[in-house]
Amino acid sequence: MTRSWIMFAAILICTGCAGTAKMHEEPKGKQMLGSGIKSYEDGNYKEAVGELQGALDAGLSSSADKVAAHKFLAFTYCISSREALCREEFMKALAIDPKFELAPAEAGHPIWGNVFRSIRKTPK
Repeated sequence: MTRSWIMFAAILICTGCAGTAKMHEEPKGKQMLGSGIKSYEDGNYKEAVGELQGALDAGLSSSADKVAAHKFLAFTYCISSREALCREEFMKALAIDPKFELAPAEAGHPIWGNVFRSIRKTPK
């Protein structure tokens, strides 16, 4: 009887381990998203790209978080004079959320504002 309880406990523990591993994936992506946005805001664009792409690779579950990662990647690429990549990231954000819009202050930006508007006007 004792062996049965030990095996039952071991199964419960292993089942819990699998759930715990999955729970740790999301916070890592979410943490990387926050770090990427902070790096962008601090002007560390190379770091921002790595962290934002890492957040996406880690598997963000929220559509809003995915859109934010693509938006900040787009901003970073536009600022770095990589317009094709900027466009691509905006298109990825719009593929996730077709109603995605920039905030008024973002939409008026002289570098990426025009890029985003040109994508929004392009028929699908």
